[in-house]
Amino acid sequence: MTSDKPLLVNNENSIVTLTLNRPDKFNALSEQLLDALLVELQAVKADASIAVVVIAANGKAFCAGHDLKQMRQNHGTDYYGDLFETCSRMMQLITELPQPVIACVNGMATAAGCQLVATCDLALAANTAQFGVSGINLGLFCSTPSVALSRNVTRKRAFELLMTGDFIDADTAVEYGLINHCVAPEELLEKTMTLAQKIASKPAAARTVGKKLFYEQIHLALPDAYKLASDVMACNMMSPETVENVDAFLEKRPVKTNI
Repeated sequence: MTSDKPLLVNNENSIVTLTLNRPDKFNALSEQLLDALLVELQAVKADASIAVVVIAANGKAFCAGHDLKQMRQNHGTDYYGDLFETCSRMMQLITELPQPVIACVNGMATAAGCQLVATCDLALAANTAQFGVSGINLGLFCSTPSVALSRNVTRKRAFELLMTGDFIDADTAVEYGLINHCVAPEELLEKTMTLAQKIASKPAAARTVGKKLFYEQIHLALPDAYKLASDVMACNMMSPETVENVDAFLEKRPVKTNI
């Protein structure tokens, strides 16, 4: 039986999969879907038993961006401001989660859908997927998507995509740095879960410390970034889990994993 919920949630072996479930609307980010994502991501953030999050989608598209029909039915500056603020909070929450988040991109990802891919820590896509920030074709510059896009691909490539509205294929998205890998559609879920399981097997403290440090240092000046990284690494070396694993490595004993 097909669920009418906009977001499906599956928790298995410490990996939570959040599946966008508006296939007839190309998984456009309606108010309801954004609210559901916020609720589930907040729950994930508070759950130390969850190691990795996968964001997937049902249907032919990954995400077509905002729900333009719903937006036109609620025409007004206040409504649009609240909508984009909610979406921005959701995107930032993905980065704030202690768990790595992987986008599993089965099809088209455009505008805020492309923003969602860029925001996730990692992304795999079917080799049939396409990516674009095409709002400019309608006279709407993809302002909020530009924030994530410009932080993941080179400046001139991001600006060209934003100014032309052109789509790129999955191979080009790998070249640009928007996604990590592209694979055959029939292999997408398996490859995504293999990566998720590999990350989930790593020591929990290192995953959590590592993601937080990665995003904190990337916006700092080089000396400040090294100072922060040095402090974090020194603390990391003092954790009992790390001490045991380093000793095991030196003594040629099996290193502890979460498998």
